Amino acid sequence: MSGPRVLVAGASIAGPALAHWLRRRGAEVTVVERAPGLRPGGQAVDARGVAKDAIARMGLDAAVRAARTDTAGAYTVDADGEVLETYRADDDGGDGFIADIEILRGDLSHLLYEDTRDGVEYVFGDRIAELTQDADGVDVAFAGGDRRRFDLVVGADGLHSGLRAMVFGPHERFVRHLGLVLAFYSVPNEFGLDRWLIQYQHRESGRSALLRPIQDATRAMAMFSFPDADFDVDPRDVAAQKALLRERMAGTGWWTPRLLAHVDDTPDFYLDQVAQVVMDRWSDGRVGLFGDAAFSSSPMSGGGTGLALVGAYLLAGELATAGWDPEAGFARYEERMRPFVEANQEIGRMHVESLRAPEPGDAPAPEPDMEALMALIGRAIHGVELPDYAGVPDSGPLTGSVRP
Repeated sequence: MSGPRVLVAGASIAGPALAHWLRRRGAEVTVVERAPGLRPGGQAVDARGVAKDAIARMGLDAAVRAARTDTAGAYTVDADGEVLETYRADDDGGDGFIADIEILRGDLSHLLYEDTRDGVEYVFGDRIAELTQDADGVDVAFAGGDRRRFDLVVGADGLHSGLRAMVFGPHERFVRHLGLVLAFYSVPNEFGLDRWLIQYQHRESGRSALLRPIQDATRAMAMFSFPDADFDVDPRDVAAQKALLRERMAGTGWWTPRLLAHVDDTPDFYLDQVAQVVMDRWSDGRVGLFGDAAFSSSPMSGGGTGLALVGAYLLAGELATAGWDPEAGFARYEERMRPFVEANQEIGRMHVESLRAPEPGDAPAPEPDMEALMALIGRAIHGVELPDYAGVPDSGPLTGSVRP
């Protein structure tokens, strides 16, 4: 008897990671991605604590480490470039401000795709247009005209999830804008950057600029953040996004003008609101949500990739343990994941608040409760167990065409 047929929407990081574990547990997996191919580049993402265990269990530790940005650490600087603070990648056992495992989003996405492509069906340039579920399955109509039936459908299609809007309701019910906008893109490394990230914070305005190394030493990744309480720019209007970035970052200082000079010739510009997704439940019958579509913690948490990698292991494991019964499997996955998600979301909100520009008449911020803060960080890094799922089918690491 063949395994359940599972459709996963989204082929960034969460979707292929989930496909890896679903396939190992015996499912027949299809991943549909509306983009024509994998999106390259992107910001650096981190794996800390239990997420590193999830990578090791996938059999991908060596491959992921070989693709790291190899960032040695970070400096925070003033407007003149004078160093204020120094952080090293080996601080806190590699789980500090700069993680031991740091990799560009696009590189990790490509690695996960290569790992799974031989055992998973990928459909690019298409999307779910309609779906109807009953007690036994889900009928899916694709925008390209195909119609197919699956046993389960999982949305891993990001912050602006089309599947979430289709099944659970409009975006504004679940997406919580945190009042900050983030932009990043690659630039020529004309700054002499060598394995060290450099960050400048313009505290009077709440704006920041950052430059980080990547594996290609001839280029670097620029990143900006700025406050915007009423962000409303079409995610498809790149020209308007670039205009907004120039307007809001004008006068910030440091290397900002030199970095902005490359905004029109970069191949990988990205800008979006810093937001979280907060939902009372992550499933409806045979349809579930996963990754940023279900529980975005925002890039400011530093934990979004860890949530995807850990969540993939748990969701596939709980569904298989429940004999692919969606009600039991989704419920147990949510029970295990929700405290881990909430800790990472709290970290994200605290980070955004720490960047907020002071208002006239604001009282000095109180000293943080370091004991409580360290306990929260611990829960955000290590706060979930990865069961062994003894007795559940496991075909072993897929390996695909990935090599360290």
